[in-house]
Amino acid sequence: MFRFDVIIIGSGLAGFTLALQVAHSKRVVLLTKRTLLDGASSWAQGGIAAALDSEDSIENHVRDTLIAGAGLCDEMVTRFVVEHGKAAIGWLIEQGIPFTRDRNANTGYHLTREGGHSHRRVVHAADATGLAIQQTLAEKVRNHPNITILEQHIAIDLITGHKLGRPDQRCYGVYALDTAAGKVVTFAAQHTVLATGGTGKVYLYTTNPDVSTGDGVAMGWRAGCRVANMEFIQFHPTCLYHPHAKSFLISEAVRGEGGLLRLPDGTRFMPEHDPRAELAPRDIVARAIDFEMKKRGADCVYLDISHKPADFLTSHFPNIYTRCLELGIDITRQPIPVVPAAHYSCGGVMTDLRARTDVASLYAVGEVAHTGLHGANRLASNSLLECIAFAQAAARDILEQRHVPEPPLPQWDESRVTDADEEIVIAHNWGELRRFMWDYVGIVRTNKRLERAKHRIQLLTEEIDEFYQNFRVSNDLIELRNLVLTADLIVRCAMRRHESRGLHYSRDYPEPLPVAENTVLVP
Repeated sequence: MFRFDVIIIGSGLAGFTLALQVAHSKRVVLLTKRTLLDGASSWAQGGIAAALDSEDSIENHVRDTLIAGAGLCDEMVTRFVVEHGKAAIGWLIEQGIPFTRDRNANTGYHLTREGGHSHRRVVHAADATGLAIQQTLAEKVRNHPNITILEQHIAIDLITGHKLGRPDQRCYGVYALDTAAGKVVTFAAQHTVLATGGTGKVYLYTTNPDVSTGDGVAMGWRAGCRVANMEFIQFHPTCLYHPHAKSFLISEAVRGEGGLLRLPDGTRFMPEHDPRAELAPRDIVARAIDFEMKKRGADCVYLDISHKPADFLTSHFPNIYTRCLELGIDITRQPIPVVPAAHYSCGGVMTDLRARTDVASLYAVGEVAHTGLHGANRLASNSLLECIAFAQAAARDILEQRHVPEPPLPQWDESRVTDADEEIVIAHNWGELRRFMWDYVGIVRTNKRLERAKHRIQLLTEEIDEFYQNFRVSNDLIELRNLVLTADLIVRCAMRRHESRGLHYSRDYPEPLPVAENTVLVP
């Protein structure tokens, strides 16, 4: 049994920010299921959107976000986050983040433009912004005397008053598996924070790291939290298509700086799909690529920025240039083969403006949360901004709370389980789930496809639940259990939406309804 003031589950930008905001007066434990930098934040290439330029404004940024969100953004939340943009960038600069500078710009920093933005407003560190931020903040987290870091610890389930047989619906801590020792550990705290990231690994093709298995959404749901808008899965239009390049993203900034999408024969196609062409929002570009690939039976399309000067490309996109060159693609002379891939979940555990969930003392920040900012489609580079704005809001709320007496927490009971006899069941179910989610619940959906997915999820759920009840937990079993529940929530939300809006496109309901409404599931 370990007791802390605050448990943070996850080590992305949201988790780091919150830890650093409360650690001056709270004892914090940061649980991460692999290593400190394995989350999706480290993979973010583009940057952080904020209205910094004198020609831009908060109103412009709000309007662009609302347009991308296709009628489902909460305008109050959107304004709250966008108004925090300048302060969030300022805080990161104070931490020492090496954003790319531009002496000729009135901000002093180079701002790029991405799809859906009316102005250049994305501050970045070359083409590896997330990694630059995470490496800098990780050092501060590691060196803080009030922050305990426990790597190789995967959360299993939240400990709530309901599970303890108490009348209150409060979160008192979490059970986590120490995968190195093979032991389940009990953590108790006044406040628990889900900062677990997204759900990308529920799909066969994703830009997400292997740790993005919907853990926080699944744990929050099992603890009694509502979830919303899980049908809105953003498929990034341009993931590198290469047998040896798993999940490598080609930043939207490549299109922002003039990259053109072409068919295998070199013909451009985006102008036929949208007047904004390559700078249309991600859902439109991803659907256009999906349409062209299926129409022609093509394995991929091509993103061409070779018309730009070589020194411009190597200075603006050093990591993309280097990675492609390692695979035999010289982006200064050749187009880049790309396909869409699952990238970001706009839905999640419902929270308020202080990042509080339906369960007292439980917060959710970052991609795991549904705040109302992203609506039916996230505007590029708003996600890291959301992480900071809501992590700081959660920190303020935590620091204002009074101490609540904690009941004794029972240890994890393994008395009625044994070691698994065959791990192949987990591997097989994992592969089956990700493949049928890609085929049936992907970029374009139909009622029949969703029904097929629902039926397979029911069968998998029964099999996995039986396995979970009879055998000792492992990292793979915990992730698979969370993935199949997350897949179920995605399908249930998709089946409820009888329209096409934003990231959810249904052939059976191709038009949007007159009134936009959130899809809310209640446990």
